Amino acid sequence: MTTSSISSAAHLRDCIRDASVRGTPLRITGAGTWLDAGRPVRSVESLSIQGLSGIVDYVPGDLTLTARAGTTLGEIRHETGKHNQWLALDPHGSDKGTLGATIATASAGPLASAFGTPRDLVLGLEFVTGTGSIARAGGRVVKNVAGFDLTRLMTGAWGTLAVLSEATVRLHACPQVDETIAVAIAGDSESLDRTRQLLRRLAFTPYACEVLSGPLAMSVLGRDEPVALFRLAGNIESVTAQRASLLELGQPVDVSSEAWTSLRAAEPTDAIVFRLSRHPSEIGTTWDEAVRLVDGAPGALLHATPARGIVRCILPSSEPTMARIGSALAAPPQSKRVGERMPERLWSAFPNRANSEIGGRLKQAFDPRGLLNPGILGNTV
Repeated sequence: MTTSSISSAAHLRDCIRDASVRGTPLRITGAGTWLDAGRPVRSVESLSIQGLSGIVDYVPGDLTLTARAGTTLGEIRHETGKHNQWLALDPHGSDKGTLGATIATASAGPLASAFGTPRDLVLGLEFVTGTGSIARAGGRVVKNVAGFDLTRLMTGAWGTLAVLSEATVRLHACPQVDETIAVAIAGDSESLDRTRQLLRRLAFTPYACEVLSGPLAMSVLGRDEPVALFRLAGNIESVTAQRASLLELGQPVDVSSEAWTSLRAAEPTDAIVFRLSRHPSEIGTTWDEAVRLVDGAPGALLHATPARGIVRCILPSSEPTMARIGSALAAPPQSKRVGERMPERLWSAFPNRANSEIGGRLKQAFDPRGLLNPGILGNTV
């Protein structure tokens, strides 16, 4: 596959127009750290927006930042940290990932429980459609309102409607205190339900709360037991009170904040990754289903976000594992399934997210020739 690196929105427009003339499908990439995510792409050429990087505008007083799509999350973290601010996005992977790819895939991590997903933090976008038109949606101010929210439409479209070239995001001030606490739990459905019930009763919302299976806790914390991992933040008095609120679940133990970085990077190379979800009140049932699905698969890791009702499953890729999980996934699903990374042969167990009349009409409007990331959402023109 030949790859072209993009240096400007105009360059991106010209490359898409050229591909349209030649009828050549394109694989759109960022830093290239997650190329096995989504369904396989049917293309022979690739466009990388990694070179389209740099912060365009940063107004600390407005808590907004505009950057080109190839700007890494690490660069944004470094620059905003100078003003005691941060972008509350922590997608799985590392800070080498790009802002554009994070928004395009709507990737969210544990912080989504408190701050929302990219759709909640992106204020505006610049993008180039499959017809080679440069367009803008949203704006650079928090109060911006539009009749039809193209910003949300493009967020999570996986580059199948347009290629993102620039984004404006909402920032938050860094808290006075930011602590990470681990509480040992049984790791069964009952303990998941108890954790969810506690979260509902708390007078505050933790920055994050993830339940880690024993093997994942060992990898992330060096503790071979299931844990509920909390991120508590605020002023000193607030965090002290928050810690006390966790005592009914178990004894809180301080751990390094690097646990969140380790959790983001816990996936092995070429891993099989998918998630299950139901209403948060059913998190125990969802956890049980995930445990059954990965039962017998060596090296399986699980973590749950009780506040969002999501259980994420991570399995090392091997032929025995693929055969085992393929057989398990053949059973009718009880929870909603969303695939993240896996070999092509396993994708049939996951719903085609673009298989709808509305999805087809949107694809026809923005990318009528089907040039952009064809197949990644199962979309057709």
